[in-house]
Amino acid sequence: MITKTLKNSSIRTGRSFDLGKMNLSQLWIAYLTYPTILLYFALVACSFTVMAYTWTTLAPVAVSIGAVMLVYPLVWYAIHRFILHGRFLYRMKWSASLWKRIHFDHHQDPHLLDVLFGSPLNTIPTIAIVTIPIGYAIGGMPAAAAAFGAGLTITCIYEFFHCIQHLNYKPRMSWIQRMKQRHVLHHFHNENGNYGITSFVADRLFRSYYRDARGCPRSPTVFNLGYDVKEAQQYPWVMEETGAPPRDRPDGANPTRNAA
Repeated sequence: MITKTLKNSSIRTGRSFDLGKMNLSQLWIAYLTYPTILLYFALVACSFTVMAYTWTTLAPVAVSIGAVMLVYPLVWYAIHRFILHGRFLYRMKWSASLWKRIHFDHHQDPHLLDVLFGSPLNTIPTIAIVTIPIGYAIGGMPAAAAAFGAGLTITCIYEFFHCIQHLNYKPRMSWIQRMKQRHVLHHFHNENGNYGITSFVADRLFRSYYRDARGCPRSPTVFNLGYDVKEAQQYPWVMEETGAPPRDRPDGANPTRNAA
């Protein structure tokens, strides 16, 4: 089953798994064998091993994990809204390829697994910068290790639910259905809202939440994040790396582009 899924060309677009062509069982196999996820698992194990060998009391460790659980959705919201959806990264040559990889490609082809997962070169340092100082301030090395492990664990959970939101699958649980519906609106109706993945508390708090298509006008930049042909002519670096002009709709059926 595992080998058959991994070698199944019918659920791939170019080199990437295409979530729009997969079922839940196939997702589990792809997710649990994906190198980035395996790296996260290994780092989680290392983090909690360090915690286990260095801790003396439970309270600081528990508090640091709780603090990360509270802070993580807010940090994700801020990064997603103000950095990933910002227009400053593609306007600088040195950061254009970074922006392309971390978010533009995902909005151009929302169902492709290899651009849905963030690059570990970007995600792991970010998780460390956010979580380790919190843990260390609360309880030194053991709490710092626990906080980092918690951040990685939450990231794994986020990534799995993010996959489900783009999967050709209707969840049975109503709360997951609602979560998926809100995220699909972010990708296919208006990108200027519903920035959350598993929680939309920050969206509600900062008034970027909308329940359905009637609650927000359709955005002409939902697939290109404002990097349209006109912008590409002035700031060509993302377009040059892509090898094609930016599209105003996803094109997951273009294997030539995605295999490049």
